[in-house]
Amino acid sequence: MSANPPRSETDGDLWVFGYGSLMWKPGFEFLEQVPARLIGEHRALCVYSFDHRGTPEKPGLVLGLDRGGACRGIAFRVAARLRHDTIAYLRGREQTTNVYREVMRSVWLENAARERVSALAYVVDRGHVQYAGRLSLAEQQRLVLQGHGRSGNNRDYVLSTVASIEKQGFRDTQLHQLAAMLHDAGALHRDARAADRLDPG
Repeated sequence: MSANPPRSETDGDLWVFGYGSLMWKPGFEFLEQVPARLIGEHRALCVYSFDHRGTPEKPGLVLGLDRGGACRGIAFRVAARLRHDTIAYLRGREQTTNVYREVMRSVWLENAARERVSALAYVVDRGHVQYAGRLSLAEQQRLVLQGHGRSGNNRDYVLSTVASIEKQGFRDTQLHQLAAMLHDAGALHRDARAADRLDPG
Protein backbone atom coordinates (compact mmCIF):
# COMPACT_ATOMS: atom_id res chain seq x y z
CA MET A 1 0.00 0.00 0.00
CA SER A 2 1.21 3.49 -0.85
CA ALA A 3 2.37 5.83 1.91
CA ASN A 4 1.29 8.81 -0.18
CA PRO A 5 -1.42 11.02 1.29
CA PRO A 6 -4.85 10.42 -0.21
CA ARG A 7 -5.64 12.52 -3.25
CA SER A 8 -9.10 13.83 -4.08
CA GLU A 9 -9.55 17.40 -2.96
CA THR A 10 -6.07 18.27 -4.23
CA ASP A 11 -6.89 17.71 -7.89
CA GLY A 12 -10.56 18.65 -7.71
CA ASP A 13 -11.88 15.34 -8.97
CA LEU A 14 -14.27 13.28 -6.83
CA TRP A 15 -13.79 9.60 -6.10
CA VAL A 16 -16.86 7.49 -5.27
CA PHE A 17 -16.59 4.01 -3.74
CA GLY A 18 -19.18 1.53 -5.03
CA TYR A 19 -19.74 -1.78 -3.26
CA GLY A 20 -23.32 -2.74 -4.20
CA SER A 21 -25.59 -1.56 -7.00
CA LEU A 22 -23.21 1.32 -7.79
CA MET A 23 -20.78 -1.29 -9.13
CA TRP A 24 -23.16 -2.43 -11.87
CA LYS A 25 -25.39 0.64 -12.23
CA PRO A 26 -23.50 3.78 -11.22
CA GLY A 27 -25.92 6.17 -12.91
CA PHE A 28 -23.45 9.06 -13.14
CA GLU A 29 -20.72 10.11 -15.56
CA PHE A 30 -17.16 9.19 -14.61
CA LEU A 31 -13.66 9.45 -16.08
CA GLU A 32 -12.39 6.04 -14.95
CA GLN A 33 -13.26 3.11 -12.73
CA VAL A 34 -10.65 1.18 -10.78
CA PRO A 35 -10.94 -1.91 -8.56
CA ALA A 36 -10.40 -0.71 -5.01
CA ARG A 37 -10.27 -1.85 -1.40
CA LEU A 38 -11.66 -0.07 1.66
CA ILE A 39 -10.28 -1.06 5.08
CA GLY A 40 -12.31 -0.80 8.29
CA GLU A 41 -15.77 -1.66 6.99
CA HIS A 42 -17.23 -4.64 5.17
CA ARG A 43 -20.07 -5.20 2.71
CA ALA A 44 -23.15 -6.70 4.40
CA LEU A 45 -26.84 -7.23 3.68
CA CYS A 46 -27.69 -5.26 6.80
CA VAL A 47 -30.26 -2.67 5.67
CA TYR A 48 -34.01 -3.24 5.53
CA SER A 49 -35.23 -1.73 2.26
CA PHE A 50 -38.50 0.22 2.52
CA ASP A 51 -38.15 1.94 -0.85
CA HIS A 52 -35.93 0.69 -3.70
CA ARG A 53 -36.26 -3.08 -3.07
CA GLY A 54 -39.11 -3.38 -0.59
CA THR A 55 -41.83 -1.55 1.33
CA PRO A 56 -42.36 -0.83 5.05
CA GLU A 57 -45.00 -3.61 5.05
CA LYS A 58 -42.80 -6.09 3.17
CA PRO A 59 -39.20 -4.96 3.52
CA GLY A 60 -36.42 -6.21 1.32
CA LEU A 61 -32.74 -6.29 2.23
CA VAL A 62 -29.94 -4.24 0.69
CA LEU A 63 -26.24 -3.72 1.25
CA GLY A 64 -24.46 -1.35 3.55
CA LEU A 65 -20.89 -0.85 4.68
CA ASP A 66 -20.82 -2.07 8.27
CA ARG A 67 -18.15 -1.83 10.95
CA GLY A 68 -15.03 -4.01 10.77
CA GLY A 69 -13.06 -5.92 8.15
CA ALA A 70 -12.50 -4.77 4.59
CA CYS A 71 -14.43 -4.44 1.35
CA ARG A 72 -13.43 -4.81 -2.27
CA GLY A 73 -15.39 -2.73 -4.75
CA ILE A 74 -14.96 -0.14 -7.49
CA ALA A 75 -13.71 3.44 -7.18
CA PHE A 76 -15.12 5.85 -9.78
CA ARG A 77 -13.30 9.09 -10.60
CA VAL A 78 -15.67 11.93 -11.41
CA ALA A 79 -14.52 15.15 -13.09
CA ALA A 80 -14.32 18.17 -10.78
CA ARG A 81 -16.93 20.02 -12.84
CA LEU A 82 -19.44 17.24 -12.09
CA ARG A 83 -18.65 16.93 -8.38
CA HIS A 84 -21.71 18.77 -7.04
CA ASP A 85 -24.16 17.25 -9.52
CA THR A 86 -22.86 13.75 -8.76
CA ILE A 87 -23.15 14.21 -5.00
CA ALA A 88 -26.69 15.55 -5.44
CA TYR A 89 -27.58 12.51 -7.58
CA LEU A 90 -26.12 10.08 -5.03
CA ARG A 91 -27.95 11.74 -2.15
CA GLY A 92 -31.22 11.46 -4.04
CA ARG A 93 -30.55 7.80 -4.75
CA GLU A 94 -28.95 6.57 -1.53
CA GLN A 95 -30.46 8.82 1.11
CA THR A 96 -34.22 8.51 0.53
CA THR A 97 -34.59 7.41 4.17
CA ASN A 98 -31.21 8.60 5.53
CA VAL A 99 -30.17 5.08 6.56
CA TYR A 100 -26.58 5.78 5.46
CA ARG A 101 -23.93 8.18 6.69
CA GLU A 102 -22.23 10.01 3.84
CA VAL A 103 -18.50 9.90 4.63
CA MET A 104 -15.09 10.24 3.03
CA ARG A 105 -12.96 7.12 3.40
CA SER A 106 -9.44 6.19 2.29
CA VAL A 107 -9.52 3.50 -0.38
CA TRP A 108 -6.59 1.77 -2.02
CA LEU A 109 -6.76 1.56 -5.80
CA GLU A 110 -5.79 -1.80 -7.23
CA ASN A 111 -3.92 -0.28 -10.17
CA ALA A 112 -0.25 -0.14 -11.09
CA ALA A 113 0.43 2.77 -8.73
CA ARG A 114 -1.44 1.17 -5.78
CA GLU A 115 -2.31 4.68 -4.70
CA ARG A 116 -4.58 5.75 -1.87
CA VAL A 117 -7.42 8.18 -2.55
CA SER A 118 -10.13 9.75 -0.45
CA ALA A 119 -13.52 8.54 -1.73
CA LEU A 120 -17.15 9.29 -0.98
CA ALA A 121 -18.82 6.25 0.58
CA TYR A 122 -22.14 5.38 2.17
CA VAL A 123 -21.82 3.65 5.55
CA VAL A 124 -24.84 2.25 7.38
CA ASP A 125 -26.14 4.18 10.39
CA ARG A 126 -26.39 1.52 13.11
CA GLY A 127 -28.85 3.68 15.06
CA HIS A 128 -31.37 3.82 12.20
CA VAL A 129 -34.61 1.83 12.34
CA GLN A 130 -33.66 0.16 9.03
CA TYR A 131 -30.40 -1.27 10.37
CA ALA A 132 -30.93 -5.04 10.31
CA GLY A 133 -27.67 -6.13 11.92
CA ARG A 134 -26.37 -9.61 11.27
CA LEU A 135 -29.13 -11.88 9.99
CA SER A 136 -29.03 -15.62 9.33
CA LEU A 137 -28.82 -16.72 5.70
CA ALA A 138 -32.34 -18.16 5.99
CA GLU A 139 -33.72 -14.80 7.15
CA GLN A 140 -31.80 -12.98 4.43
CA GLN A 141 -33.30 -15.32 1.85
CA ARG A 142 -36.82 -14.79 3.19
CA LEU A 143 -36.53 -11.01 3.03
CA VAL A 144 -34.89 -10.98 -0.40
CA LEU A 145 -37.54 -13.28 -1.87
CA GLN A 146 -40.37 -11.09 -0.60
CA GLY A 147 -38.74 -7.75 -1.38
CA HIS A 148 -40.00 -5.64 -4.29
CA GLY A 149 -39.79 -1.86 -4.52
CA ARG A 150 -39.69 1.00 -7.00
CA SER A 151 -36.31 -0.16 -8.39
CA GLY A 152 -37.45 -3.75 -8.92
CA ASN A 153 -37.27 -7.04 -7.09
CA ASN A 154 -34.74 -7.74 -4.39
CA ARG A 155 -33.55 -11.05 -5.88
CA ASP A 156 -32.29 -9.33 -9.04
CA TYR A 157 -30.40 -6.78 -6.91
CA VAL A 158 -28.51 -9.51 -5.05
CA LEU A 159 -27.77 -11.59 -8.14
CA SER A 160 -26.60 -8.55 -10.14
CA THR A 161 -24.24 -7.59 -7.33
CA VAL A 162 -22.81 -11.13 -7.18
CA ALA A 163 -22.34 -11.12 -10.97
CA SER A 164 -20.47 -7.81 -10.72
CA ILE A 165 -18.21 -9.20 -7.97
CA GLU A 166 -17.44 -12.27 -10.07
CA LYS A 167 -16.67 -10.08 -13.07
CA GLN A 168 -13.95 -8.42 -10.97
CA GLY A 169 -12.47 -11.82 -10.23
CA PHE A 170 -13.21 -12.34 -6.55
CA ARG A 171 -15.88 -13.82 -4.29
CA ASP A 172 -17.94 -12.61 -1.35
CA THR A 173 -18.61 -15.78 0.64
CA GLN A 174 -21.86 -14.69 2.32
CA LEU A 175 -23.36 -13.19 -0.83
CA HIS A 176 -22.36 -16.18 -2.94
CA GLN A 177 -24.00 -18.55 -0.45
CA LEU A 178 -27.18 -16.50 -0.54
CA ALA A 179 -27.10 -16.35 -4.36
CA ALA A 180 -26.94 -20.16 -4.50
CA MET A 181 -29.97 -20.34 -2.18
CA LEU A 182 -31.84 -17.84 -4.34
CA HIS A 183 -31.07 -19.85 -7.49
CA ASP A 184 -32.38 -23.00 -5.78
CA ALA A 185 -35.52 -21.18 -4.62
CA GLY A 186 -36.10 -19.88 -8.14
CA ALA A 187 -35.76 -23.39 -9.57
CA LEU A 188 -38.23 -24.76 -7.01
CA HIS A 189 -40.69 -21.98 -7.84
CA ARG A 190 -40.43 -22.69 -11.57
CA ASP A 191 -40.90 -26.44 -10.96
CA ALA A 192 -43.99 -25.77 -8.84
CA ARG A 193 -45.50 -23.54 -11.53
CA ALA A 194 -44.80 -26.15 -14.18
CA ALA A 195 -46.47 -28.82 -12.02
CA ASP A 196 -49.51 -26.58 -11.54
CA ARG A 197 -49.86 -26.16 -15.31
CA LEU A 198 -49.65 -29.91 -15.83
CA ASP A 199 -52.03 -30.76 -13.00
CA PRO A 200 -54.25 -27.75 -12.32
CA GLY A 201 -56.15 -29.56 -9.65
